[in-house]
Amino acid sequence: MRSLLLCCLVAGFGLGSSLIAKAASGVQVVSDEAHQRVDITIDGKPFTSLIWPTILKKPVLYPLISSDGVTVTRGYPLEPRPGERTDHPHHAGMWFNYGNVNGFDFWNNSDAIPAARRPKMGTIHFLKIVSAKSGADEGVLVVDSVWTAGNGQNLLNETTRYVFRRKGDERIIDRTTTLTALDHVVFNDDKEGVLGIRVAHFLESPTEKGGTFTDANGHETKVSSTMPGATGVYLTSEGVKGDAVWSTRGRWCLLTGHTGDHVETIAILDHTGNPGYPTYWHARGYGLFAANPLGRSIFDKNAQPFNFSLNKGQSTTFRYRVILLPRAASAEEMNHASDAFNAK
Repeated sequence: MRSLLLCCLVAGFGLGSSLIAKAASGVQVVSDEAHQRVDITIDGKPFTSLIWPTILKKPVLYPLISSDGVTVTRGYPLEPRPGERTDHPHHAGMWFNYGNVNGFDFWNNSDAIPAARRPKMGTIHFLKIVSAKSGADEGVLVVDSVWTAGNGQNLLNETTRYVFRRKGDERIIDRTTTLTALDHVVFNDDKEGVLGIRVAHFLESPTEKGGTFTDANGHETKVSSTMPGATGVYLTSEGVKGDAVWSTRGRWCLLTGHTGDHVETIAILDHTGNPGYPTYWHARGYGLFAANPLGRSIFDKNAQPFNFSLNKGQSTTFRYRVILLPRAASAEEMNHASDAFNAK
């Protein structure tokens, strides 16, 4: 049954894209709630899809495809590819959640979690599409979800607005997520959060030595050393590069690597209005690229815990811009992009 579901999800993207390609140009946002997905294309070519299969325990954008047709996200667990790592089954596409909300782990949850651990997990349930609009150069999608703890209590309502945009050779995703507390909620300091992308193998670090990684509940996942073909290098706004980026702060971070004749870059831009700005970078050589502004004392042993909290009825908003480029990008270019993002 699991294999059949995965095949349907993957096949669905191709089918939806072929139909859209015949229908219209521009940035198309086409919902297919019967198949738990919204497909986004640009001039008929696949860009990404919002999907919410039950095996992932949260909605995700999958895959992410650059303007030159290169997929920059890992296939596993939805579409395993030869030569990929098969660790961390909760890392799929691009997502937003957290590892410790009132003691419940929303980050590590997936269909692979043993029954004994599920009561301490959290699930983000997709509720509805609020609106979907296509356009010549941008499309907009607004969706509602709810964060439910393992004991069945709803902790947070979520409204997320995605703007999918093209600008020259760039493919841009603006994600604006507003969380409203349904009870008193504490985001206890934790390394697992908040905006995450699991990248394709060629964007992993060539110096990754692997190791054992522990989640919020002490569960360990072993990651093997880097396999041939990894070329990814991180760079932050503060000039930190490579594996040293993890646990440092900055207003942007980019990851660049090459596959065949293609050079690809993923950039994540933080926003000055976000809690905990500037974010810490939870950027791992094995392919996890994440911005986490809420894990302060985890990343800096000299810092006081942040333990960001919301009272019942209180809301907070997170804004991020993700840019895909079919080339390398300079620090100057990213500084200009960050300035433009934060001017809004």
